[in-house]
Amino acid sequence: MFAMISRAKSFLCLLVFLSLGACSATYQNHGYVPSDSDLAELVVGVDSRATVDDLIGAPSSAGLLAGGDYYYVRSRVRSYGMFRPEVVERQILAISFDETGTIANIERFGLEDGKVVALSRRVTDSSVVGNGFWRQILGNFGNLNPADFF
Repeated sequence: MFAMISRAKSFLCLLVFLSLGACSATYQNHGYVPSDSDLAELVVGVDSRATVDDLIGAPSSAGLLAGGDYYYVRSRVRSYGMFRPEVVERQILAISFDETGTIANIERFGLEDGKVVALSRRVTDSSVVGNGFWRQILGNFGNLNPADFF
């Protein structure tokens, strides 16, 4: 009888320890921002876009216009159990170029500089408002024109 109770206690303790381990936070790092030592090699007003590409690499994001600025983005996201993931750190390095393609400015931004900007969204908003699935399907039957098929 005592052996069965001690086994149950040891099993319960093991279950508690495993449960506590499952509640630890996990971190995911996304993106790349060059270090300060890499940026020290760049000279504003002297180095060109090709020099930036050679020294620190081309970014994954650039300005929308042809010959736009470079943006290096790094995010650190914490996931904790069943809760929504939270961005705990974000760094954005912006390298601006002038008309000739030389570096005009180098700026670094973080979460402390403003609000959290969603870089990507995983939720697509529906453009259909107030209509259910069956209403959409059945609502199209009266809108058919046989002349459109010929």
